[in-house]
Amino acid sequence: MVSFEDLGINEAILRSIKEQNYVEPTFIQEKSIPPILEGKDVIGQSATGSGKTLAFACGIIHSMEKGRGVGALVLTPTRELAEQVSDALKGFSKHKFFKIAAIYGGVSINPQVSLLRIADVVVATPGRLLDHMQRGTINLSKVKIVVLDEADRMVDMGFIDDVNKIVSQCPRNRQTLLFSATMSPDIEKIKNRYMNNPVSIFTRQQVDPLKLSQEYYDVQKELKFSLLVHLLNGEHSGSVIVFCNTRRQVDFLAKNLIKNNLDATAIHGGFSQAKRSNNMGRFQSKRINILVCTDVAARGLDIKDVSHIYNYDIPKESKEYIHRIGRTARAGKEGRVVNLLSDVDHPNFAAIFKAYPSINIREMELPQIKRVQISVSPASRRDGNFRKRGFQKNRSSSNRGAFYQKRRGSR
Repeated sequence: MVSFEDLGINEAILRSIKEQNYVEPTFIQEKSIPPILEGKDVIGQSATGSGKTLAFACGIIHSMEKGRGVGALVLTPTRELAEQVSDALKGFSKHKFFKIAAIYGGVSINPQVSLLRIADVVVATPGRLLDHMQRGTINLSKVKIVVLDEADRMVDMGFIDDVNKIVSQCPRNRQTLLFSATMSPDIEKIKNRYMNNPVSIFTRQQVDPLKLSQEYYDVQKELKFSLLVHLLNGEHSGSVIVFCNTRRQVDFLAKNLIKNNLDATAIHGGFSQAKRSNNMGRFQSKRINILVCTDVAARGLDIKDVSHIYNYDIPKESKEYIHRIGRTARAGKEGRVVNLLSDVDHPNFAAIFKAYPSINIREMELPQIKRVQISVSPASRRDGNFRKRGFQKNRSSSNRGAFYQKRRGSR
């Protein structure tokens, strides 16, 4: 069994690792830390929660000199991930006393300007970092290490041009580390343009398919929320994430789940950073056990002990479904994915089967559902489902499962 001591990590980092009760390195840590410490470029295919932050933290802390300006730059797709990575780096470098700055939008820029004057390491989202570059409030001329964390997410979110502008302003004689859950043509372009003979590392599958149960319910749109409440009331273990495709849907669900005495909170890109951080903190500390969110808001966050994923909306991009389900059934624990389908979800659901023919999602029989009171969503006024008293109209459920049953039988 390989230990952290075997990887060549210096004593200051080892002390921090032990203090945080890490026992043995993960696969990505075992394979990537030695070449990172040797100064080589590394590209790792690695999912959220696989331990990559410690891997690149070892490289940053190993090669950094305090008080010499910004020596390391970590780019992340979201504010929450920037905070998460920044906090992790502070923990791993506590015996080195580096100044680490988390730079992202949604908050005042002035405190960031002051922090950048003394920062040794900067963890940033691309948009806000470009803002600082244009203002001349950050100097990248002494950067020794550039880390592109969740690179595929940055590409998906349209940050590829921003990433190119930022990396092109860093010294050519630097180390570049890239971590991505998937390897797309855009990732290959980044690798070919900015990396020098990188060591490639592909991690083992994080989700255990033998411990992952995937199901779907076919339900009338008017009864969809009532079904969600019914199912959530029957869950009594772990943390639950409910995914929606839009901010409006997130707001609607969170508000009405709370009205139905369920402990829920929400995050999406429309919230202030303070509200997003507060709500995420309540969920991660287990004070609240249901998180309602969009894909964008949840990207890259390492949320432990997620027992259930509910897809209230089926994602428009099939790969987002894979990212969602990858948040449960980890580290040997069981996980359950529940998809709630109404008419509007069928095209997206069919696309998942087309993109991933071997996927196994079984149809579940609808339980007896007690209609629950809801507040009218803004969208419902337009789609004709508005009810003056806030109750959903009861209709007999039509069975839409035959198509998917037929697909499974034909494989």
